Amino acid sequence: MNFSLTEEQKMIRDMARDFAERAIKPIAAQLDEDARFPSELVSQMAALGLMGVAVPEEWGGSGMDNLCYAIAMEEIAVACASTAVTMSVNNSLVCDPILSWGSDSQREKYLRPLAKGKLLGCYALSEPGTGSDAAAQKTVALRDGEHYVITGTKNFITNGPHANICILYAMTDASKGHKGISGFIVEMDSPGCSVGKVEKKLGIRASSTSSLIFEECRVPVENRLGAEGEGFKVAMSTLDGGRIGIAAQALGIARAAFEEAVRYSTEREAFGAPIADLQAIQMMIADMATEIDAARLLIWRAASLKDAQKRGAKVRYSKEAAMAKLFASEMSHRVCTKALQIHGGYGYLKDFPLERFYRDQRITEIYEGTSEIQRIVIARSVLSELSGK
Repeated sequence: MNFSLTEEQKMIRDMARDFAERAIKPIAAQLDEDARFPSELVSQMAALGLMGVAVPEEWGGSGMDNLCYAIAMEEIAVACASTAVTMSVNNSLVCDPILSWGSDSQREKYLRPLAKGKLLGCYALSEPGTGSDAAAQKTVALRDGEHYVITGTKNFITNGPHANICILYAMTDASKGHKGISGFIVEMDSPGCSVGKVEKKLGIRASSTSSLIFEECRVPVENRLGAEGEGFKVAMSTLDGGRIGIAAQALGIARAAFEEAVRYSTEREAFGAPIADLQAIQMMIADMATEIDAARLLIWRAASLKDAQKRGAKVRYSKEAAMAKLFASEMSHRVCTKALQIHGGYGYLKDFPLERFYRDQRITEIYEGTSEIQRIVIARSVLSELSGK
């Protein structure tokens, strides 16, 4: 594997880093305090091409690779995890399935404005009683001529209150189990579609999260994503890519905590010298630095494999994406804990950013597949490889 970044990858890293430092970081704490969705930052990210990084230019995107996307996600997440997940959902969970599974007319109508940031998307798979067991969909879509009539409730929908477009999954034939699930592109202003409860959360408070309610919402057949019954396949393949984005988000949060801890350790004095001189602090710094680098390499490997698949190589990246997401999210927990500990009592105060990083990190171990689900994906893949299946 080549560990050197291309000029394009360096360019998007530097651009995203500059934007994050200049425009996002100064207001991130206030966004969290107010639990305010940063519409102005989303518009600015769109102008920079960050809302459709890996979408080809012919469909309105930046035409870069998925490694560029992961690199940019890390930089945005260093400044604000909430802003980063808004970007992640639009790229990974909305643009990507339309690009991979949609028709040219769907790409023209929806993908182009989504990639340009003129529309914002959300992804509706989870339900009040259906989280990790994604195949147990209760939302139904009944065919009625040239429309599907959709009824049900979706839960924990990132971007839900602000989205224009929803990638939704519903049961079209319950007798077929997970093979009876279909995917749809739903316009959020459709009659029968409404935003339910807007959640108050522990972390990523500037990211909007809500339930979505569908009451006999009529969706044209032409808005079905893929063939009828392919929805579960669409959903799972989409989450593989989404896990790369969330891993990069977790990495960015960890890096932010690490950088704050290192800086603080050189300024804070105890026993007549900076605490960075204490071996106990140095051990924590060494562990944090090593784990951050290890997570980044796992993420870059998964993103590179996804790019190889897009180029036509016969490779899969489900296991690698799960490994990246599992390790990066749990690494972020460990790093944020150590960084807060280095700050001592100050780390517990809102005057310092560590408590925000600590809260924001926690969700990375849950959404787009819990750590337990990642372990199942990894184990099944390993066992399948060993058995030659």
